[in-house]
Amino acid sequence: MNNAISDTILTLINQSPKIILTGIAERVKLRRLEKNLTQQHLASRAGIPLATYRRFERTGDIALRGLVMLAIALDMTDEFLQLFSAKTYQNMDELLNATKKTKKRATKNG
Repeated sequence: MNNAISDTILTLINQSPKIILTGIAERVKLRRLEKNLTQQHLASRAGIPLATYRRFERTGDIALRGLVMLAIALDMTDEFLQLFSAKTYQNMDELLNATKKTKKRATKNG
């Protein structure tokens, strides 16, 4: 799928990559402030350059390794480890329906 098209679709459902990234950066900033850490101190604890951390807070742009290092430095790895975790089901019917759906195989053509 064309990136412009997929970005447009994501924007229509109010979940563009930029919104997600800046939201993560804002939550990291809030945790930093709750722990009374300066940008310099957190960057140092995470082992990333200060300029990288400042850009992250401003734009949400950071390498995955840097984000993991920040999660470790903020003692937030449990939350990070939940990313893409298995779905939890509210009741047995949801579980059974999901099991039926996952047993289907993709066709050879696509």
